[in-house]
Amino acid sequence: MKNVLVIYYSQSGQLEEIARNIAKPFLNSEEINVTFHEIQLEKPFPFPWDKDSFFDAFPESFLQIPTALKPVPDEILNTKFDLVLFHYQVWYLSPSIPINSFLKSDDAKRILNNTPVVTISGSRNMWIMAQEKIKTLLKGANAQLVGNVALVDRVGNLISVITIVEWMFSGVKKKHWGILPLPGVSDKDIQESDKFGEVILSALNQNNFEDLQPKLLSAGAVKISPYLVTVDKTANKIFDKWSNLIYKHQKNRKQLLKVFNVYLFLAIWLISPIVYILHLITYPFKLKTIKKETRYYQGV
Repeated sequence: MKNVLVIYYSQSGQLEEIARNIAKPFLNSEEINVTFHEIQLEKPFPFPWDKDSFFDAFPESFLQIPTALKPVPDEILNTKFDLVLFHYQVWYLSPSIPINSFLKSDDAKRILNNTPVVTISGSRNMWIMAQEKIKTLLKGANAQLVGNVALVDRVGNLISVITIVEWMFSGVKKKHWGILPLPGVSDKDIQESDKFGEVILSALNQNNFEDLQPKLLSAGAVKISPYLVTVDKTANKIFDKWSNLIYKHQKNRKQLLKVFNVYLFLAIWLISPIVYILHLITYPFKLKTIKKETRYYQGV
């Protein structure tokens, strides 16, 4: 009997749905014992979000500053797992505060030590640099990253901004204005995510994770947008300056967050379209670099 731990943190319920769908093949196997662990905070973040709370989470999210979590049950701490399916969200281009807090905890180091881990993200569209940060945190916990699945909102960048924000502030997943697509990872992609579970289960049964990621890629686990990679990298440099400025000036935090709010609006609606046009113009000249980066970000 092999032990598999499914870890997740979910506000809206989307990531939990993804976690349970990917885990279906494991649950259907008589040879696998599956345990679910939902990361819980001592002081939960609101959902739906209000505007002040949403922007107030920015500095600590990007700077990966942990917060207090509820203890992991002893049953989990005292079990040696053969595999961990680790699900996470992206907040402000970084792993969410609950995820950062968990990975930096002593409990995580105890659970993940010398253990194969498959990361599964559910995000709007930019997850590349967050995954790089996850890699660093997993390495710090002495975990073995063996696979990655990145599920995203397939709608265009600017439209998804509208639909996701509406969802986060209303708590209701619906078609905004009655015409825009549903926000988040599509129901079809969520329901079909058990195919990734099948691939991962096969690797676990064979005790061989060496070629897991190529098999996951064949199943469509990771799609790379060179444009979004560029935006992600650029925005990380800018967010680094903003988050440090706000965090180091607590007396002016509210005022600085309001200015950041205005900047973010302008960046999304004015700067990002310009970046997209420049990306299209320079694409032919960067093809070799793009192919190299794509291979890297598709791997583990």
